[in-house]
Amino acid sequence: MTHEDDRSSLLALIKDEAVFHGDFTLSSGKKATYYVDMRKLTLDHRAAPAIGRIMLDLIDGLDVVAVGGLTLGADPIANAVMHASVATEHPLDAFVVRKEPKDHGRGRQIEGADVAGKRVVVLEDTSTTGQSALKAVEALRREGAEVVAVAVIVDRKTGAQAAIEAEGLQWLAAFDLDDLGLDPQ
Repeated sequence: MTHEDDRSSLLALIKDEAVFHGDFTLSSGKKATYYVDMRKLTLDHRAAPAIGRIMLDLIDGLDVVAVGGLTLGADPIANAVMHASVATEHPLDAFVVRKEPKDHGRGRQIEGADVAGKRVVVLEDTSTTGQSALKAVEALRREGAEVVAVAVIVDRKTGAQAAIEAEGLQWLAAFDLDDLGLDPQ
């Protein structure tokens, strides 16, 4: 499949199966009349391979060694990118950032790839305020990672980009509300 084939097939799936209309409260606490449920697709065998290739293409040129983000939303995306990267000259590893460090075992907050001293990208499915991504960025920086960007599948255009860029990070989005035919809320 070409990049454009991946984009058009994933966009159709998002519009058909991941956009729900009604009254919703987002994780940020904001109210919305629609909800983009990307977990429905990040965990779907039809969409995951395209998500991996699209997100890998989105971060191309950033010279990173690993991708991941705050569990649970970023986990399937990071795995899809990791698997897609195997077919390239620069395979990437994945990591998971727990909301809190474990209170047992090694007490780790970041699992998977060793991120200390490494260039990494934080992934998210969608973002409203950027706070989940920034929580992951904070944990990664504490571990000595050099976070270079936050990449999302769908940008809700509700302030996340400004919050991420205020932290000196690049903001990347595969799709935005214009692509989905939705208005910012």
